[in-house]
Amino acid sequence: MRLTKNIWVLFLIIITGAGWVGIDNRYFKPTPVKFQVPKGWPQPVYDFSKNPLTEEGILLGRKIFYDGRLSKDGDFSCGSCHQQFGAFNTYDHPLSHGFNNSLTTRNAPGLFNLAWQKEFMWDGGINHLDLQPLAPITAENEMAETIENVVNKLRSDKEYRKLFKAAFGDELINTQRVGRALSQFLLQLVSSNSKYDKVMRGEASFILPEQLGYEIFKKKCASCHSEPLFTDYSYRNTGIPIDPVLNDLGRMKITGNSSDSLKFRVPSLRNVALTFPYGHDGRFFSLISVFDHYRKNMVPNAVTDPLLKNRLPLSNFEVGQLTAFLYTLTDSVFIKDPRFAAPGAGNNGKPPRDIHP
Repeated sequence: MRLTKNIWVLFLIIITGAGWVGIDNRYFKPTPVKFQVPKGWPQPVYDFSKNPLTEEGILLGRKIFYDGRLSKDGDFSCGSCHQQFGAFNTYDHPLSHGFNNSLTTRNAPGLFNLAWQKEFMWDGGINHLDLQPLAPITAENEMAETIENVVNKLRSDKEYRKLFKAAFGDELINTQRVGRALSQFLLQLVSSNSKYDKVMRGEASFILPEQLGYEIFKKKCASCHSEPLFTDYSYRNTGIPIDPVLNDLGRMKITGNSSDSLKFRVPSLRNVALTFPYGHDGRFFSLISVFDHYRKNMVPNAVTDPLLKNRLPLSNFEVGQLTAFLYTLTDSVFIKDPRFAAPGAGNNGKPPRDIHP
């Protein structure tokens, strides 16, 4: 009889515990963040329904982005190579530094407007933002770590367990949640408040060189760098000779098609004044060197983009006006926004309820 009573007590404890778990899940309500598309922009391609933005998720993602423990020696975070003052590129370096004094093989591009991007890396080798961080984390010449070790490091941190529970409802830390948290932070990196944007909104006006440069841009550059994102996300061979040391064949490495030899993703020209050096391997240290490539230093080959078979005719005057226009694409608000800085650097460590690009 006593044994039966003890069994019933144990049963009630289990049922009560299960009930409380259900209540916890039922009342788990993170603070939603609305992603606002800038006026006149296309709809994003990222599926927010599978990873809804929340204050808690963004806060967690930002902490992970700036955490050196994602690397094997603890010295390299995502923010080490993607620096905010350079529009989240590796400022003034053709190639980034990685584990054990190694160098990467490509220039780290700026990170912004990722919600509109379907594929990532210069060759499009990764097709989802949630998966993109896995590549630098596991690359031997970048962070040189394993996903298992990263997850274990985060699991051993009491603060992280609290942050994951706040973001996802419980303390489970796994690869999927790490990727989703990072994506939530990265998705809010929207750059849409440059002088160009203000002109488009009727809040400012171009000076004459900028206006002339804009007209030249629309005639000679917009085919690949289409507004408002200033890229069409295509892969093109622009007559850049192969580096015999890096031996980077670009898109061909992913598709295996010889027609994709030396094709690389068209980069966005937003914040281009900040994201030097240019090119997939950072070989161009200034805008003038890029212009000189297109107008006289290209090495056309069998798979060079048809738009560039005869190079790109640009006079010195046109180069000057184009440069003036390209500088209007610098978003000084974006590179100083405290929401995107390392935790504790501003805004009391809290992202806003709504993203206002």
